[in-house]
Amino acid sequence: MRSRASLRNHPIHPMLVVFPIALWSFSLLCDIIYHSGSHNLFWKGIAFFSILCGIVGALAAAIPGFIDYLAIRDPQAKRVAMIHMILNLIIVVLFIFNLGMRFSAPADPDQQLFATILSVVGVLLMAVSGWLGGSLVYIHHVGVETAGESIDEERRAA
Repeated sequence: MRSRASLRNHPIHPMLVVFPIALWSFSLLCDIIYHSGSHNLFWKGIAFFSILCGIVGALAAAIPGFIDYLAIRDPQAKRVAMIHMILNLIIVVLFIFNLGMRFSAPADPDQQLFATILSVVGVLLMAVSGWLGGSLVYIHHVGVETAGESIDEERRAA
């Protein structure tokens, strides 16, 4: 099933998901560096803005992802996509809550440690969701153009 949200036949969703994945993983790394003994405020600030930019990136990736979700016809692929989507929504809400905690009490060490734990949970959930996303592509062929689809499109263009 070819992607409905594509740019010159390249699916947009996989182009955009790399941003929240990288940013939220990097924010966790910054938290680990901060809590590992340095307690340098630079790392806490970088983690905060990485989470913020990751949220923006995730919301941008969700739009073409949802467009592709609506086009899925295979019931098994639709179920996997639904779980993938719900997990991603949970992850975004978790990181929004995480960001709010960091903003409301930046000097509270207990709250900062809890925010780091939330980041660990978010990154682990993101790994599970990524596994499901890979399953959609490599097993269910969601967003993958088949030879038959290419031939059909060439016939329509002629």
